Amino acid sequence: MGSVRTVAVFGAYGHTGRFVVAELRARGLVPVLSGRDEVRLKALAASYPGIEARPASADDPDSLDRALAGVAAVVNCAGPFATTAAPVIEAALRAGIPYVDVAAEIEANADTFAHFADRARAAGAVIVPAMAFFGGLGDLLATAAMDDWATADEVHVAYALSGWQPTHGTRAAGAVSRQRRDGARVVHRNGRLEYRRDAATTFQWPFPEPLGSRAVIGEFTMADVVTIPSHLSVPDVRTHMTAEAARDVSAPDTSAPTPVDDRGRSAQTFLVDVVVRSGGGERRAVARGQDIYAVTAPLVVEAVHRILTGQTRTVGVASAGEIFDAAGFLGALSSHLSVELLR
Repeated sequence: MGSVRTVAVFGAYGHTGRFVVAELRARGLVPVLSGRDEVRLKALAASYPGIEARPASADDPDSLDRALAGVAAVVNCAGPFATTAAPVIEAALRAGIPYVDVAAEIEANADTFAHFADRARAAGAVIVPAMAFFGGLGDLLATAAMDDWATADEVHVAYALSGWQPTHGTRAAGAVSRQRRDGARVVHRNGRLEYRRDAATTFQWPFPEPLGSRAVIGEFTMADVVTIPSHLSVPDVRTHMTAEAARDVSAPDTSAPTPVDDRGRSAQTFLVDVVVRSGGGERRAVARGQDIYAVTAPLVVEAVHRILTGQTRTVGVASAGEIFDAAGFLGALSSHLSVELLR
């Protein structure tokens, strides 16, 4: 284990990576910048005097080993994660350090659980995939909502975005996922992922006021269908997206995010409504905030902080709700998110 204050960020110069670098510095941690594009890496390093840049590529294990030498943890922000997750995890295992990523790719996250669970557990290593707005936040909310329920019948995660200006990384990851599915859509039913070619339905979801009832694309499936059932006993996990946001992210001409404040956040706002149902009972958790990409940074950096300070519940490959105290974790993000638990 290296210095407890140094954290490598692979893909540091990407849109989300830049937020992560800034958040690490704000939390008193020292980022080590890494990624395959040496020109962009050096340009980013120039804006942070004294911060080290270590070029590395996912297809060059030696370069990854050099990038992770002497650091305490690595955060992978470089998609598509179908290409980068496994090589960076392997490098983290060789270095004996924790690995955290921000992958929203369903198949990449499922691969991480399938391929590394046994090895990571045997090594006492910590690997946390999808520690981001999609995957991590929904899992924390669902876990906090379930509380003392041992099982539930279904979990719904409904996303209301004021709009969705996708980054280049989002578009690239989506293209890889669609190619892997051969155009099919994926759902989580009866305790497993299923691939279907029927059309998703549109219906009204009753978001909390003042938002109210909005049209959503049903089973607009996100990474929560991997993270939530990885540790919660719930056979059906369904995620839904407001129809306007779904159209934005699908349109080829939607612009990239535009910063509107001194933190580089866009004007986008979000509401995540998680409903857990068991028998005749229902519990709900609601999160509100600004900019789905920017809020990923405090999520992933809080995760790194808790891992490095021993505030974890397990080892191996684990999602956010399993490895951390969900309610406490959400409470620690009060300056970035407002969260309500409704029972």
